[in-house]
Amino acid sequence: MFYGEYRHSLDHKNRVLIPSKFREAVKEVYIERFFLTRGLEKCIFVFTEPDWNMIEQKLKSLPLTQSTSRNFSRMFFSGAFEVVSDKQGRIILPQTLLSYGGIKKDVVLVGILNRIEIWDQTSWDHFVGESTNSYEEIAEKLFEGSQGGAF
Repeated sequence: MFYGEYRHSLDHKNRVLIPSKFREAVKEVYIERFFLTRGLEKCIFVFTEPDWNMIEQKLKSLPLTQSTSRNFSRMFFSGAFEVVSDKQGRIILPQTLLSYGGIKKDVVLVGILNRIEIWDQTSWDHFVGESTNSYEEIAEKLFEGSQGGAF
């Protein structure tokens, strides 16, 4: 599981360092490969191989006859790349995904349970600024009616 927010910069080869906390989490289960693709809100999604395989299975089950299923699958899989981290824990971010995310140099890696999101630093700061005011409202709506609250 991935948690936290880490700020890094791309090097001259478009590599980014996976935070040590994230590397420790995957090392425990012998994961070496990651799958990157277009995320939502213009970030890059990073999945471990087991989670990627589960997503593949879910998306395979979507009806081929629905245009929304086809369109989502096209965007999701056409932007996908398989990467392996080097000995220093860096992965290369493909130019296609950097362009999609508007990423130039400074990034924020965010742990979101089973995935990592890579954001352009300015975009992430804007998202947090915009979302801070509605955080409590969203929590109320999401957990409305649950016994004893969400936690």
